[in-house]
Amino acid sequence: MRLPLLDKVSTTPGRKSLVFAAVLPLLTLLDVFTLPSLRLDAFLARASWAVELVALALLFEHASEKQRRWLILGHCALGSFFYLALVYTTGGLESPYVHLVPTLPLLTAFTYPEESGSAVACGIGCALVMMAQVPMGAASFAQAAGWLSILGSATFFGVFGSNQFRKAAAAQNESRLERARRETLEKLARAELKRTQSERLATVGRLAASVMHEINNPLAFVRANIHFVETEVLAQPLSAELRQELEEVFAETRAGMERIQQIVTDLKGFSHSMDAEEARVCSLGEVVQDAARLASIRLKSVGTLKVEVPAELPQVFITPRRLAQVLLNLLVNASDALEEARVPQGEVRVRGEVLGKRVVLLVEDNGPGFPPQVLPRLFESFFTTKGPEKGTGLGLSISRELVERFGGSLIAENRPEGGARLRIELPIHEPGHEPRKSGA
Repeated sequence: MRLPLLDKVSTTPGRKSLVFAAVLPLLTLLDVFTLPSLRLDAFLARASWAVELVALALLFEHASEKQRRWLILGHCALGSFFYLALVYTTGGLESPYVHLVPTLPLLTAFTYPEESGSAVACGIGCALVMMAQVPMGAASFAQAAGWLSILGSATFFGVFGSNQFRKAAAAQNESRLERARRETLEKLARAELKRTQSERLATVGRLAASVMHEINNPLAFVRANIHFVETEVLAQPLSAELRQELEEVFAETRAGMERIQQIVTDLKGFSHSMDAEEARVCSLGEVVQDAARLASIRLKSVGTLKVEVPAELPQVFITPRRLAQVLLNLLVNASDALEEARVPQGEVRVRGEVLGKRVVLLVEDNGPGFPPQVLPRLFESFFTTKGPEKGTGLGLSISRELVERFGGSLIAENRPEGGARLRIELPIHEPGHEPRKSGA
């Protein structure tokens, strides 16, 4: 079986032959500088050689692999004949072109390195024609022996060089095949990993659907009972201070139940389709406020939350609940990092700004930041630095997917002054140019 690299080389003789055929007749102009006068027979030798090259190009295109090899070998033998015919017509052994005869096997091996027989065919052809031109006699025998030894040496080095070329080509081809094999194995491994992760995500979705049904029923009872208790308690004669304290407790209890209900709703969304809710044009300020209100319950025990999102920020085309879900996840992650690092004066800040044609939301904290070895893997599914009781490694992965569905991006980085930063970029909404959600 021929190596692919050699196949590529062996398909070029047809094109090279046409180039040589076009140049050969023009080389007659060299005779002006090397011969006393132009010779018609020299021009005819070159023209005949050019015709042979054109015939080779035409036959080569439609020949089989075996036929191509014989065409090249025949062409090398005929080429040596035509060149020596040129030598004969321009003075024989006195021709200025005779000095290039010993180089013909080397030139042939260089031109057709994929065929080791090309140098041999050229060398044999040159030897036969040269012997025919050397006159008989004792003195001429030494001259003929000299020509034969030079041609034999050139043929040997031509064959050796073409063999070395084929070995190098075989090694290169083997290296290419091995590299392609490794790349294929890596692609298969990545595909298998992605398939495994997809199966795990599907399992999580099915579990989420089951948990949703298990939580919804008792949650409805708890909500109704809390409402009953609140009504009965607040109907009693109470002091103003105690009444205010109880109202705050019941308000926080309702907020906690709303949080549970929101989580159940989000799990329901994951168990079905993330595209179930339609996107719309909305203001980022309202979305940030909703997420900040829910996250404040978690953050108030570890630090302060500051929101710096101007009301005049341009609108974006998104699903508000999904973006609120992303922000809530980022804020909870920040609070976990502050709590784990035991930052004495923890602070989480949400900032909004305009950058070109995009709106940027920055979620920053003054914690320890992301370790260098963790930062490249933050968005991998099921990768987490938290304990099994705190995280599943899906939050950031799903958050990035939700943002990218609306033409945005989610990037994690460390702040120069210390702490972590999550950057959400979303395209500014242009009326009449709603972005098509990716993956829809």
